[in-house]
Amino acid sequence: MSMDETGRSDPPAGEPTPSAEGDRRSARVPDEVRRQILEQLPVPVAYFGREQLLAMVNRAAAASVSRTEAALIGLRPGEIEPGLFLEGGKGLAEAIRRVLRTGEGEPYETHLMLEGGEHIWQAAMSPVLDAAGEVQGVSVVTLDTTDQFWARQRLAMLNKASMRIGSTLDVGRTAEELAELGIEGFADFVTVDLLSEVLAGDEARSVLHRDTFSFHRVAQRSVLEGCPESVVPLGEIHDYDRDSVVGRALVAGEPSLHTVDEEALRRWTAEKPERGLRMRANKVHSVLVVPLRARGITLGIVIYSRHRTPKAFGSADLQLATELVSRGAVCVDNARRYTRERATALALQRSLLPRRAARQKAVEVTARYLPNTNGAGIGGDWFDVIPLSGARVALVVGDVVGHGLHASATMGRLRTAVRTLADVDLAPEELLTQLDELVLTLDREEPADSAVGATVAGATCLYAVYDPTAGCCTMARAGHPEPMLIRPDGTVEQLALPAGPPLGVGGLTFEAVEYQLPEDSRLALYTDGLIETAGRDIDIALAELRELLGRPAHSLDEICDTVMDTLVPEHPDDDVALLLARARRLDANHYASWDLAADPAVVATARKRAAAQLLEWGLGDAVFTTELVVSELVTNAIRYGGDPIRLRLIRDAALICEVIDGSSTAPHLRRARIYDEGGRGLLLVASLTDRWGTRYTATGKTIWAEQRLSGVDEVNLA
Repeated sequence: MSMDETGRSDPPAGEPTPSAEGDRRSARVPDEVRRQILEQLPVPVAYFGREQLLAMVNRAAAASVSRTEAALIGLRPGEIEPGLFLEGGKGLAEAIRRVLRTGEGEPYETHLMLEGGEHIWQAAMSPVLDAAGEVQGVSVVTLDTTDQFWARQRLAMLNKASMRIGSTLDVGRTAEELAELGIEGFADFVTVDLLSEVLAGDEARSVLHRDTFSFHRVAQRSVLEGCPESVVPLGEIHDYDRDSVVGRALVAGEPSLHTVDEEALRRWTAEKPERGLRMRANKVHSVLVVPLRARGITLGIVIYSRHRTPKAFGSADLQLATELVSRGAVCVDNARRYTRERATALALQRSLLPRRAARQKAVEVTARYLPNTNGAGIGGDWFDVIPLSGARVALVVGDVVGHGLHASATMGRLRTAVRTLADVDLAPEELLTQLDELVLTLDREEPADSAVGATVAGATCLYAVYDPTAGCCTMARAGHPEPMLIRPDGTVEQLALPAGPPLGVGGLTFEAVEYQLPEDSRLALYTDGLIETAGRDIDIALAELRELLGRPAHSLDEICDTVMDTLVPEHPDDDVALLLARARRLDANHYASWDLAADPAVVATARKRAAAQLLEWGLGDAVFTTELVVSELVTNAIRYGGDPIRLRLIRDAALICEVIDGSSTAPHLRRARIYDEGGRGLLLVASLTDRWGTRYTATGKTIWAEQRLSGVDEVNLA
């Protein structure tokens, strides 16, 4: 017995071979019937006996392309041309050998270049067994799956589009994602142009009545390095006429497919010579022009070109490009809307934050504010520097819950409320109590079906009042991070303040603590965005903040920049506000005080002392007005107040006159009638000074009046 290629031994002499038996069985089926059966099958089918099959395998193995291989997968001989196969015949031959050797079927796929383009054929090969289970041949069922293949490719591309386009709310990045996806097996060069107003976040105007269309080149991608096909640099503005290929597509609002032949090249060259020359040089042969439209508004144009891919765009490609651009347009429009809302919220936020430090000499201040960039919208972090009576100053930092326009509006309301309450000279703990009541009232006024994030409860605030005459700072906080004190020797201390509940909780009290601030010490107030970052422990962040604040620096601006650059990531998840204040002290050359008896005779003495002090300070122009103010305020204190009575003059950003007495009786400004003997004193004071008011202490009250001094400028806040 001899062995054949499958390892089987030949049958004994005189016995019919399996193949011969198979041939006899095959011969029982007339050729005409077999042909009719095969024609009725939905796919081409070929059956070969063992000897025939082995002979074809040997021939197929000897040549990379053969009629045998083509016949094996069911092609008609007339379709067979040299070079049809993209894959050689050896792969098929090896697959058939495996089926013969193992007796197990397997799939096979090959790509064919037939007339009209590339075709994908899939084959299912199964062993043909005789009654004894021996392999007698191979049946190959083939199917042209070109349409299904490209359908799967399109679905895969659309699936990638849904995952990759719109990963951020940045208009430029969204356009880049659309272009990047376009060159992955679809086009060789892609450009994305947006109308100028869209890039700024504004609503796009109708394109129907425009003669020219001005675009920004937002994104372009090519399979060639450097995008040599482009005639417009990235970021540049360029125009299309209404009668151009792109202009007609924009006006019609429909995508278009263009074959780039000589006539088309002449047309493109006539529109813009350099563009036509680039198309000719790079052998662009097919172009898709697809308007970028979302919600019925044209936002821009996307152009797909092929020059390295031999196959031209077809109708299916046009449909796919339309779907891709449609999805991209929605993402671009979402990014545009976010850009507009963010710009509006940021403008509102910055308009509500102080741009200049008010006229005061108690502290030197600088501040930084950085909005988040995580797509959640502008937050409600804020700060303020408020001049108070008696040369004092209030430093405030707060944080509102939520993001977006509502948070900015809420921040504005809280900042206004703090300024109003500070103007009545409330103590820090009392101010926070009143602010807490206000937040509760605002929340009660919100409708039950208001949007998420519309509540005000949960806002935090730190309020500090510094008195430069005594060098003391009184602070209270409502759920806000504790401030840092940097002493002149460089040591940094996190001040321990009673926590206090966030604003809007209600029913709980706030407690103030007083600290003595050495002259030239610095106070750092900040929001939680500075120390609370994803992936970083808050204790480590606080330790790093202390180390940064303690570094030697030439100015407060340098400290602010160092802290922000080190602690704040490039794209912060939350807003960050930082306020630095350097404490100053008023020496004896800036204030004077006298104790007065409760006797009307001391009024004249008080006037003389005040006038002499002003002349010593070189403020002779203010003597007359100050004498009148001193006379009225001291008289009121003697008549309506009580001991002890003290007169104090302070020369700061303004000239301040204060009269302190031991009574809590509140003075009232009223309009005196013609025959009234009194009631005109405070009216005169209010008319002659810039502002006046009353603040209460544990032992009585202080009535004060301010006159502005020339030559004192406001300080810019970053």
